[in-house]
Order: sequence, then C-alpha cells, then structure tokens
Amino acid sequence: MSPIQYIRAAFLIIVSLPITIMFSILTLIDIMLIRKSELKVQVFPQNWGKSICRIANVGVRIEGRDNLVPDQTYIFVGNHVSQFDIFSFQGYFPHGFRWIAKKELFRIPFFGKAMLRSGIIPIDRSHGREALKSLNKAAKQIARGTSVLIFPEGTRSPDGRLHPFKTGAITLAIKAGVPVVPIGFIGTYEILPKGKLLANSGEIIIRIGAPISTTGYKPKDKQELAEHLNEKVAELLQ
Repeated sequence: MSPIQYIRAAFLIIVSLPITIMFSILTLIDIMLIRKSELKVQVFPQNWGKSICRIANVGVRIEGRDNLVPDQTYIFVGNHVSQFDIFSFQGYFPHGFRWIAKKELFRIPFFGKAMLRSGIIPIDRSHGREALKSLNKAAKQIARGTSVLIFPEGTRSPDGRLHPFKTGAITLAIKAGVPVVPIGFIGTYEILPKGKLLANSGEIIIRIGAPISTTGYKPKDKQELAEHLNEKVAELLQ
C-alpha cells in the first residue's frame, strides 16, 4: 500500500462513523419534515455509499445492466466477500432496491430509525415462530414492489471464494414470487477482505446476470434453487 493510500484508508476509518451519522440524520429530517418520500430519500444512502468509495479511491463499474427491466421488482442474490460489496452496491447500482437487515441493527440510535423510515426491511435471524413471521412479512413487502439484495452465504467469505448458499434467504425469494437476479461482486475482496482494517484502492465490477423466474418453485425446492443460483453467481465471477 502506497503512503497516499495509507493516508486515505486511515482517513476513511476516522470519518466513516461521522459520515454514516450525518447521512442518517439527513435521511430522518428529509423523510419526516421535508419531502416525506421513501423513494426520494434514497439519495442519502446512495451518496453515503459513493462517499465511502471515493474516499478510499475505489472506482465502480456496472456490467449487464441491460438484463434489468425498469420498475420490475427483483431479488438480487450476490456473493459476499467485503464490506465494499455494500458500499459499492448502495452507491452505484442502477436499479432501486432496499436492504434486508437483522432486527438488532434497528436499535442503533439515529441509524436504526433512518433504516426503518427509508424502507429497509428488518428480519429476525433466530429460529422459531418469530423468524418465520418476519420472513413472511418481508416476502409480502417484496411482493408489493420492493426490490432487495440478499447475501445467501450468510456472512463474508473469509478467503474470497464463493461458498454454498444457505436456504433461508432462498425461501424468501420463493415466498415473494419475484424474479431472482444473480450478482457477482468482483474486486471487493482485494480492496478490503474480511479481517482487514485498511482499504486498498482499486476497481470494483458489479456484474448483473439474467433474471431467473421463481414461478413453479415451492419451499421444498429451496435447496435446488440455492444450488442453481450459486452456479449462476459462480459463472459471473469467472
């Protein structure tokens, strides 16, 4: 890492929390007092993601955007190797979407309330009845027209390789009944792998695959769909 990039990376660590708080407060002010629009307020999380990438000197390139139909609802399914998967997708992805996040994050002051008011979907990742209820609720929200991104591996890959998909997130796709789009994140592991603190500069490619219909799939077919989606993401990463 060059001295300039070292300074950039250290500066990012210092300012990332204040930047996140600032955009969270702006989101709350805008949606509660000014425009009061969940759609228009997305400009703040988008600029948050762009700001993080620009400070780290990270460029983002989108490939395969012609695979997407404007205003169509999708579930985007991607590999997960770095925090920069999140920053790059939030800042530069050309199709409207919301996140699915574990319910514990919504307890964070400012940030949690901003997440909820901007349309991010809480989900209970525990087991049992409450988890099933939150899954059904999320599926209904997606079916009503909210595209989302999910990482079916469940956590960031420790070695940069694609790992098998867990079926919980795939069950959500089947319940929602909307097309699923494989997404490949390329270059994010080299910028900030799991366990590393300082980000490298570089370029991220977000590669968009062809949508896959979930029509005909039932919850019992979740393993079959998970394996099929894993293969499609693997192809995008080649």
